[in-house]
Amino acid sequence: MNKSKKMIACSAIAVVIALFSFSTSYAQRGDTAAMRQRQEEQLMKMKTDLKLTPVQVDSLTAISKEFNGKMREAFSDPNMSREDRRAKMMPLNEARNKRIEAALGEDMYKKYQEWMQANRPQRGGGGN
Repeated sequence: MNKSKKMIACSAIAVVIALFSFSTSYAQRGDTAAMRQRQEEQLMKMKTDLKLTPVQVDSLTAISKEFNGKMREAFSDPNMSREDRRAKMMPLNEARNKRIEAALGEDMYKKYQEWMQANRPQRGGGGN
């Protein structure tokens, strides 16, 4: 194989590796359509498992949409440290949980918390 063919082959391999790593990192960040589908599936499972009424489902959906946007905004600020993000997320989580409890009622909210704990999405090990 002459030098130019070797260079073309090496370039092609480099491009394939780059494309693969890009697509992998994109998938890890989360495709929004896939993420929405997972959220919808989780909501349907919750609706069935907890026997939620249509009004409760609508309330949870509205609360989720409202707070997910706020949380995403806080979480995606590149100028904030991890501790600052957590500090900003904590009051958002508390406010969201109060709204959910108001929408579901005390007894159903306890069942909701137990269900969320048992059905929490598993995350891959990150870290150092």
